[in-house]
Amino acid sequence: MTSRRMVSLVTGTLVMAVLLPILLSIWLARYQAEQRFHHELASYTQRINQLASVVIDESKTALKDINRIDSQTCDPAHLQAMRRVAFTYRFVQEVLFVKGSQALCSSLEQESHVSPFPAPERVNSEGYRFWFTPSNDLGINHYMIAMSHRDHMVVLDPRSFIDVLPLASWSIDSAVIGLTRNRVVVSSAPLSLAVWQHMRDGNLTRYEEAGIVYSMLRNPQSNFAVVVWASSHPMKAASNQQLLLWLPVGILVSLLAAALMLRLLRRLQSPRARLLDAIHSREFTVCYQPIIRLSDDKFVGAEALVRWPQADGSLLRPDVFIPLAEQTGLISEITRLVIDKVFSEMGDWLHQHPDYHISINLAAEDIADNALLALLTARCQRYQVSPRQIALEITERGFADPQRTAPIVEQFHHAGHPIYIDDFGTGYSSLSYLQNLTVDVLKIDKSFVDALEYNAVAPHIIDMAKHLQLEMVAEGIETECQAQWLREHGVHYGQGWLYSKALPGNELQSWCETVRGSTVARAAR
Repeated sequence: MTSRRMVSLVTGTLVMAVLLPILLSIWLARYQAEQRFHHELASYTQRINQLASVVIDESKTALKDINRIDSQTCDPAHLQAMRRVAFTYRFVQEVLFVKGSQALCSSLEQESHVSPFPAPERVNSEGYRFWFTPSNDLGINHYMIAMSHRDHMVVLDPRSFIDVLPLASWSIDSAVIGLTRNRVVVSSAPLSLAVWQHMRDGNLTRYEEAGIVYSMLRNPQSNFAVVVWASSHPMKAASNQQLLLWLPVGILVSLLAAALMLRLLRRLQSPRARLLDAIHSREFTVCYQPIIRLSDDKFVGAEALVRWPQADGSLLRPDVFIPLAEQTGLISEITRLVIDKVFSEMGDWLHQHPDYHISINLAAEDIADNALLALLTARCQRYQVSPRQIALEITERGFADPQRTAPIVEQFHHAGHPIYIDDFGTGYSSLSYLQNLTVDVLKIDKSFVDALEYNAVAPHIIDMAKHLQLEMVAEGIETECQAQWLREHGVHYGQGWLYSKALPGNELQSWCETVRGSTVARAAR
């Protein structure tokens, strides 16, 4: 992945890192409040359902107890037994002795005056019969639940089914609904029948409408449903309280994540990251500046110069990014990229023109790269290019430690590659290393060529090169006077704008075809 894409990814991650913890804290606060609220409703529903089961089970036990009485006459012993059962079982309000559908006596009255009971609303699999009726011996218009088995009946107050205190700090209402006739048996507050029908038809266990949250639990054994409901305002208030707890945590996490992402973003946008991205993307291009033989103005070769294209269309010069590459340890990767491009662009052309050569610049770190010679050898064999057609230019800094570099340079030279000393006179102060190194060509720096008229350094360099039997290449020739002076003083080759600027590979080949058979100087004019 390129650093540009990585920067985009990190920028997007940065936005998410800032927003996500805050949004997550808001969601978490609401989620916890909702979970607690719904848990309280569900728990309350379950407790009412459990209480209803307890009431039903106790009623069954009470009926079994009274049915053990053998009396069928409502005599005092019989009445006393019914009163004892009504007193013993807390949910039983009244016990009746029933023949058919007519109550004969009860625990409240020796002779019952209750109207005959209609057919039971429900008979379960155990033979227990159920009614929801206002009939009682006291004449009070109050619906009660009646449950009978054999010849006895117990009467239950429906309110006992919902006599549960909510554990929550807010108000919760409840209702018990008979499923046979979909009738509200008991309710702590009015229940919307439309809501009940919607939950029943949709078989819903949870429903919310108009700021009210409903929870329902069916009891198939007793054929009733428990519905509880409460206002959602306490849930919203609890959500705000949770938000006061979680929001600072979310903001803190956002700040930490943002700091981490910004640090990573700055690293990805660093010059080294941009340089590494350019290497991996192979953004670097190679231009070739012609090298001319001064004695007859004939083209003999070119120096490969690496350039870094920028987004605005400009080309970044090596003196800007090469020092950065050397400082960051990326120079060897750039050198390998240049070698690949030189052979891919000019390899076939060099094979067709065995008298031409291309010189490639090496940094001090490149000399210590043991794999570099193997790479050059493999490329020469692949393109059938003679090693003498690939010259290696090494700056004086590369020879700062002659004892270490001399054997390596000798290996390059032994393989057939000509060795150039680049920018001579601008770097290493001692010149004694020239006597101990295998060097073929000495390049005179442009700064000395520019000062030929008033600086005596260039003649001394020329004399020393002649003494060491080194060929010379003068850089930065811009005028015919400079070329003439260098020619008269025995400099063999030159390069500069007098002849041509650095050209892309295809343009250099076309340029050579144009000037073939004529002198470069005349072609330039």
